[in-house]
Amino acid sequence: MKGPRLSSRNRTAPGSRRGVGRAVDGKVLPVSEAPVPTALSEDPFGFVGLTYDDVLLLPGSTDVIPSEASTRTRLSRRIELETPIISAAMDTVTTAKMAIQMARLGGMGVMHRNLSIADQAENVDLVKRSESGMITDPVTVSPEATLRELDRLCGYYKVSGLPVVEDGTRLVGIITNRDTRYLPESDFDTRTVREVMTPMPLVTGRVGMPKEEAFKLLASNKLEKLPLVDDQGALSGLITIKDFTKAEQYPRSTKDDEGRLRVGAAVGFFGDGWERAMTLVEAGVDALFIDTANGHSQGVLDMIARLKAEPSAAHVDVIGGQAATRQGAQSLIDAGADGIKVGVGPGSICTTRVIAGVGVPQITAINESAKAAIPAGVPLIADGGLQHSGEIGKALVAGADSVMVGSLLAGTDESPGDLIFINGKQFKAYRGMGSLGAMQTRAGNTSFSKDRYFQADVGSNEKLIPEGIEGQVPYRGPLSSVIHQLEGGLRQTMFYTGARSIEEIKHKGRFVRITSAGLKESHPHDISMTVEAPNYKR
Repeated sequence: MKGPRLSSRNRTAPGSRRGVGRAVDGKVLPVSEAPVPTALSEDPFGFVGLTYDDVLLLPGSTDVIPSEASTRTRLSRRIELETPIISAAMDTVTTAKMAIQMARLGGMGVMHRNLSIADQAENVDLVKRSESGMITDPVTVSPEATLRELDRLCGYYKVSGLPVVEDGTRLVGIITNRDTRYLPESDFDTRTVREVMTPMPLVTGRVGMPKEEAFKLLASNKLEKLPLVDDQGALSGLITIKDFTKAEQYPRSTKDDEGRLRVGAAVGFFGDGWERAMTLVEAGVDALFIDTANGHSQGVLDMIARLKAEPSAAHVDVIGGQAATRQGAQSLIDAGADGIKVGVGPGSICTTRVIAGVGVPQITAINESAKAAIPAGVPLIADGGLQHSGEIGKALVAGADSVMVGSLLAGTDESPGDLIFINGKQFKAYRGMGSLGAMQTRAGNTSFSKDRYFQADVGSNEKLIPEGIEGQVPYRGPLSSVIHQLEGGLRQTMFYTGARSIEEIKHKGRFVRITSAGLKESHPHDISMTVEAPNYKR
């Protein structure tokens, strides 16, 4: 009869004597304490890793109408979204323009950090100022400023006029494009705001007035802007008709308690990471994303813990990443993270799995991380690897609460960069933040992305080890059309699985594993496609 099997921990390495142990770092340890090389473990190759193309969701009993399904979800402990889609913190995806439109459509944009601290904070400020229930810190102009200076301010903040103040806060008038429209531009350098502004007394409101009352004042007086003043005549806020119009146009916008659009921003933990984070907090950021390729590292955990202990950042949610294992997710939770970003190497422009040989296929990475996150009540963000809308539902059932999208949004009107024509077709540039282009210092531009891949100490471009590539993606038109198709695909998923909400699909969704033949069968086959669908590209 065979005796009991020895565990891998107690097995003796070939060539060593039982009871003697093995040398580790120059010391001979007893057999019971000696670490066993992975190659000698009982299962050196571990569990099977699955990605989106390896699984499908089973159809179930349903009476769900897709258009009535709720896509509301949590991004982090305190932030909710109307649609589970956020834009990636990449320099070819998210700047202020993308973040504004993402928030208006019910998601959220995450500002990339390959910018100076001042530039990144300015982008965040632009988002927070773009739409407000009430602007508590309005941009103003001095009565002695020239019309040229006024024009530059209005152009930068994309507004049609500004309150005019003296002595820092005292409201003396307002100037809009109605006051300047018929003036020759040649006068802009010599004429001052005081000469053409509409002076006090103006129709004004008070801080804290109901929105309905403010709207009546704007409507009855046919005004575009309503300054809010205190008893001393000091400007305390501003309400614009644009905000009421935008609220009607985008009823599902992601907004904070003050009615401003929400925005996230990426920060590192190395060098000026803390200064960047604090500057972004002052600019009004809603969520800080500790943006590194491996969140299971001490520097990341220390940064999360420090931010959570900082009183001035108490209102800001802190999201840690990247996780790909249960242990990695648990370490971020223990550090105090309000959300966890999952994904090591799944992105279309990422080469980490090839260059470093490290990563976890995305469905398995999400599921493993969820085993730690769900019991702790911490939302998961599935970052990378999405090719089609059907994969959003797969990510949610695997344990995610939202998805971060890069390549599918890089080709939209709102992404940075110009259109490129190749063989008569339109493309936009897209690159990984670990690509040479993103990490190099060239043409006077400084890279702030190297530390994401733990290469901040690399002194020259020639010594960099890139973990990403540069390329282009097809032009996809306005962001609203892309989000409509992605969210629409998710609603169809919810119909097929019989789920009326994100929470319900997490319980009702069931996976079936498929083979390569099943994947081939899933895509169009045995046909030459002559007309492209707006939501499918192969």
